[in-house]
Formats: sequence, structure tokens, C-alpha cells
Amino acid sequence: MSSNCAKNNHLTTHFIRKNVKHSNSLCANNISKQFKKRTVLRDVSIYVQPSEAVGLLGPNGAGKTTCFYIIIGLIPTDAGNVSLYGQNITDLPMYRRARLGVGYLPQDSSIFRGLNVEQNISAVLELVESNPKRQNLILDKLLAEFSISHLRNISALALSGGERRRVEIARALASRPQFILLDEPLSGIDPIAISEIRDLISQLKNRGLGVLITDHNVRETLEIVDRAYIIHDGMVLMEGSPSEIVSNPNVRQFYLGESFIL
Repeated sequence: MSSNCAKNNHLTTHFIRKNVKHSNSLCANNISKQFKKRTVLRDVSIYVQPSEAVGLLGPNGAGKTTCFYIIIGLIPTDAGNVSLYGQNITDLPMYRRARLGVGYLPQDSSIFRGLNVEQNISAVLELVESNPKRQNLILDKLLAEFSISHLRNISALALSGGERRRVEIARALASRPQFILLDEPLSGIDPIAISEIRDLISQLKNRGLGVLITDHNVRETLEIVDRAYIIHDGMVLMEGSPSEIVSNPNVRQFYLGESFIL
């Protein structure tokens, strides 16, 4: 079943890709949302393909977080739909979207503090893999892939910010998602940890995962992603590559500012 993630009419002349079929993607199709008669989103369409990182950016109150949460399944949409590989998943709760391959890493720490690193990952593995030998093989592979094998017996409470994030991502991958949504992954971490997050996102793309990122750290996010959507006043103001985003006069006027340099 094919899904056409049509782009909505934007505020101004802008870069746009039309009439592209995205049956292999995670899509938000013409979604709209109101809260107490206040329109937060108007006919917004975005898509994420496998093996790419996409940013969802915009000023505070623009609607990007609402859009992000609708895709995850945390809040319902008033109009439009969310699709995965062409299948309508709009009415599915968050846990069923996760079973179909939509992973989510929240901004706040989600690590199990009373467990060590190995136990954190195994807690998820045991839900999706019944064979103990297979569990151990996957566990060892994840620990090695994210360079946390030496931390396997360390308490989660003793981890640094970058180490904790690596464990959280490894644990998220234990559920075998095809897409992963990262909420403010660059928030409150130092430059070294930001570099680690950049490397982790590259690893996710190399695994074939599609990655959707929403974050207030605009420059750092644009340095990581392949494409980005700029949400302004509840609509998509611009969609394109980081260089196209930065050079667009409307994005500079409404969001980045004239002095912004990537």
C-alpha cells in the first residue's frame, strides 16, 4: 500500500519536493491540531526515510513538539494521519507503534537507575527475544557496537551523560525499531557529549534506521541531519538540506536571524 506524503502549502516561496511516494517511510500526512480552539498545527506533512536523519525545528510555540508527539502517539491528531510503510497507524497507541518499529527516546533520562548497564538492555531484550542464547548474542553485539562493553556491570547511577545516552540508545535498539524519534538529544550536554551523539546518530543511519530529531540546539542539529523541517506558526515554513535551510531568507527572517552562520 503506497502513501503519498504530500507537502502542505507553505507561507512563502520555498524549496519543496512534490508528488513523491513514500511507502517506505514514516509519515505525518496533512495533520492538524487545536488546543482549546487555538490552532497549533495546520495541514503539516513530513516524512522520514530509512538511513536518514531529519530535524524538526522551529521557534518556541511553533508547533514542532506537538507534531513530534502526534507521530509518536502521545497525543491524537484532529485531522490527517500518521503512516508507517504506507500503513495508517493514526489510531494505534504508542506501545503498538513501538511494536511496529517506531522507537522513542525521551528528553528526560529513561534509564533504569536501580539496574546496571547489562540489566538495562536485557530488560527490553527479554520482551522481544525468548531465546536466552539469542538474547546474550544481541546483548553482546549492542554493548560492543556502542562501546559500552566495559560498562556492562556498572550501575546506571554511575554513568556520565554521554555514557547514559549510549546505554539508552542501545536499549532502544533492543526492541528492533526501524525508526527512532529523539526528543532533545542535545539538551544539557557538553561539547564532547554532543560529538558522541553525532557519532551515535551516524551509527543509527548506518544500521538503516530513520531518525527524527527535535531539539532547540539549532546549529548542532543542522550539523547532524540530512534534511530538516522548519515549523513556523503551525505550518511548514521550509523543508530542505541544512544548507538550503540556512540560505532561505524566510527562515532567516522568522527563525534563525540574519547573522546565523552554520
